[in-house]
Amino acid sequence: MSAPVVLLHALATSSAMWSAQRRAFVGAGHQVLTPDQRGYGTTPLGPAGPSLDVAADDLAALLDRQEIGSVALAGASMGGYVAMAFLRRHPGRVRALMLVSTKASADTPAEAAQRRAFASLILDPASRARVVAAAIPTLLGATTRGGRPEVVAAVRGLVENTSPEAIAWSQRAIADRREAFGVLRATNVPSVVVAGEEDELVSLTEAREVADCLPGAELVTVPKAGHLAPMETPGAVTAALAEVLSRAALSPGVRRKA
Repeated sequence: MSAPVVLLHALATSSAMWSAQRRAFVGAGHQVLTPDQRGYGTTPLGPAGPSLDVAADDLAALLDRQEIGSVALAGASMGGYVAMAFLRRHPGRVRALMLVSTKASADTPAEAAQRRAFASLILDPASRARVVAAAIPTLLGATTRGGRPEVVAAVRGLVENTSPEAIAWSQRAIADRREAFGVLRATNVPSVVVAGEEDELVSLTEAREVADCLPGAELVTVPKAGHLAPMETPGAVTAALAEVLSRAALSPGVRRKA
């Protein structure tokens, strides 16, 4: 069996967003971990303050519990931010890197303020439904909004069933993140950056900046996909990630107890 593959989900979704990729990689013989991050699914939010470092350490603790040393790590949107924090805090544990719909820059003060305002609004029962309804279309490309009603319904279900407290915690953690250009430049492993051509939240310019920082990384632009490309165009995203796994020629990365 090849080295474990970890798939980290986006904000306001869950591990279910990676269902197609999980099936494909398990079928190819990989051990696949698709954890629900702190506050999502059945994972408790806990008392820790909002921080991507906390989320990165959660992943390290999960791997330690399963005696896994190094992994092929994929992250979409927020999952990408957690992946970059993991690279910084736990060097040497990533053997292939796959970043989807994410950027390496920190938020501007205005962007950070907008995230914190969103967090406050989603915690308020009076504004929650309005905020969620406005946010869902931004997660999807125009092609999906216009012609993939089953994907729209699936994304709506994920977002509406996500704890408002988890979304608020995540938005505040993302608002406080640091830039990751330096850590990416130091990450010399097989890698890919995947960008939806119709992504309205992360521009192709921002995606290209990420790819340019990673030694030897390829930027794969997925047509007719927005921010949640793994759900919108699962075949194309799976192929892009699978190519990296093949190129890495990974063998099991297991940390044995002494």
